[in-house]
Amino acid sequence: TAVMPKGATMIATNIQTPFFTPIKLTAIVSVFISVPYLLYQIWAFVAPALYQHEKRLIYPLLFSSTVLFYCGVAFAYYIVFPFVFSFFTQTAPEGVAIATDISSYLDFALALFLAFGVCFEVPVAIILLCWTGVTTTKALAAKRPYIIVGAFFVGMILTPPDVFSQTLLAVPMCLLFELGLLVARFYQPKDDEEETTDEESAVENQADLNHKD
Repeated sequence: TAVMPKGATMIATNIQTPFFTPIKLTAIVSVFISVPYLLYQIWAFVAPALYQHEKRLIYPLLFSSTVLFYCGVAFAYYIVFPFVFSFFTQTAPEGVAIATDISSYLDFALALFLAFGVCFEVPVAIILLCWTGVTTTKALAAKRPYIIVGAFFVGMILTPPDVFSQTLLAVPMCLLFELGLLVARFYQPKDDEEETTDEESAVENQADLNHKD
C-alpha cells in the first residue's frame, strides 16, 4: 500500500475477502519463494535422460532462469507497479475518493509480478531453442520486427489492460531477446561443429564400407 494516495483507504467488498485475501497472498508468495526448489525437482526428473554434456548446460540455465525470474518480479515490484498504480490513482477526477478493493489490489499486483517473472525468461528460451537446433540466431534476428510486435502483444495479454503496463513489459522483453541472441551464439557453433563431425564420420564410414565391398 506504499503507492496509495495520501488519505486513501482499502476496502473489502465481500464478507469473506478480509479472511481469504491473506491466505491467498501467503500461498502465492510461498510458490514464488519455492521457485528454485520447483526447478530443482524438474531437473531431478529430467536429468537421468540427459547426456553429460547436456547436464553441463542445464546447471547454468537453472541458475540463470531462477535469477531472471526474481529479477522480473523485482522489476515489476520496484518500478512498474508503483508507476502504473500511481498513474491510475492520481488521474482520478476531482471529487472521486480512491478506495481500492483489497482483492482487486492483490490480483492486479500478482498479475504484474507473474507476467514479468515469466517474460524475463526470454534469454533462457532462446538459448534452449538454438542449442536444440529448433532455430538459429540468424533466423531469429531476421524475424526481429515480428518478435517486437509479438512482445507488445504478449504485454497486452499478460498485463492489466493499460498501455503503460504493456509497454513496460514489452520493452524489457525486446532487450532480453537481444541478450538471448548474444548469449546463444556461444552455444550454436559448438552444435554446428558436432554436426559437421558427425557428417564427416558418416561419410568416412560409408567410404570404408564401399572400399570393403
